[in-house]
Amino acid sequence: MNVVLAKTETAHAKSDIKSDILAVARDRLPGTGKVADLRRQALEAHERLGLPHRRIEDWKYTDLRVLMREVLPLAGAPDAAALKRAAAALKLHAIAGARRVVLVDGVFAPSLSETSDLGKDIGIRTLHEVLEAGDAALQAQLFSPDNSDAMVALNSAMMTDGIVIEVADNAVVPRPLHIVHIASGAAPAAMFTRSLIRIGRHASATLVESYIGAEDAKAYQVHDSLIVAIGDGARLDHVRLIEDSREAFNISSAVVTLGANAHFNTFGMNTGSLVSRYQAVIVVAGEGSRVETNGVNLLNGRQHADTTLFLDHAVPNCSSNEIFRAVLDDRGHSVFQGRIIVRPKAQKTAAKMMTRALLLSDEAEADNKPELEIFADDVTCGHGATTGALDDSLLFYLRARGLPEKEAQALLILAFVGEAIESIANDALRELASLAAQRWLAARS
Repeated sequence: MNVVLAKTETAHAKSDIKSDILAVARDRLPGTGKVADLRRQALEAHERLGLPHRRIEDWKYTDLRVLMREVLPLAGAPDAAALKRAAAALKLHAIAGARRVVLVDGVFAPSLSETSDLGKDIGIRTLHEVLEAGDAALQAQLFSPDNSDAMVALNSAMMTDGIVIEVADNAVVPRPLHIVHIASGAAPAAMFTRSLIRIGRHASATLVESYIGAEDAKAYQVHDSLIVAIGDGARLDHVRLIEDSREAFNISSAVVTLGANAHFNTFGMNTGSLVSRYQAVIVVAGEGSRVETNGVNLLNGRQHADTTLFLDHAVPNCSSNEIFRAVLDDRGHSVFQGRIIVRPKAQKTAAKMMTRALLLSDEAEADNKPELEIFADDVTCGHGATTGALDDSLLFYLRARGLPEKEAQALLILAFVGEAIESIANDALRELASLAAQRWLAARS
């Protein structure tokens, strides 16, 4: 057998984005002076790095130079027709009881949002107005993610709008806050958004993020970033639902910092997008804090979804638990990379990570890469990964009791992903995630 290695030129490859994109889009991008300088520096970093490729360890399984190839032009501001299409899509994804904040083609849509009667405990502003207002402290926090990752740098350079939410100390926000990203389908284009959530000391809130496309939206790109700061004794419940068009690309990142005795409970479900990547850095910076990270990928066709998490235990007496599930049909490809680092001062850390994949097809692929880096000696840490098929004996048991094959499979699949879904604290949101999983199962041929 002859084996030929095909070499690819990646060492000096340039970015797949026009060098003058910032100049072309300058009129759409808020902020001047220092903000403009930071944008320019970020774009230079992206151009220097280029699109991530398989020779970069963190992007080993998601080579954007092959999968995405190029960054699309910035989406235009939505017109009346785009807003009408977005409103129709929103009706199918609205969450009863939630306070809705809508971004259409990467731009805040006040006519579709609910930002009145906020009260004194919560403030909601747009990224656009914060960058224009010249608030140096907030601007510094919005640009806090470094430019070492090419896609984070691109987002920093091109972020057009987003939502800035501030919850006051001791406040309990009764209604979930729902940020909805909608692609109107006006034309193949890219949306660049960044949001900032600050939870005050001893406050609590629930944040939901949805990514959807209007009926005619197809080959668009979502480039999103979220920055979260959770104060001492505070709690944030976070739910991400990715239901983009099946031809879309969704590249999202998050940076989360916890204070002392804080609690962060996050859940993500991906049933949409052709290619998606969610990368999150969670820093446990205050003692006595707890992190629960749960996720589910439900993929078929040629869908590719990558979840890459970096959990940084920097202080003592904290805990974390990661549960990830993937169900793959046809040629679906799921990637989970979970890295936990326990620093020398982080004694009494308890950290667990478990990822499981269920393959429904011989052509499906799951790449699971759990990692532990422990530099403290008084810890309780563990990780594991499994990949397998549906249990034939359980299928036979259900079929013997009269269930058709697809219904028997659906029952076992729902049980498989149920542990992750049950982590959602809000009953209505937990039911919403369960219904999304059931819709995916019902659509299987």
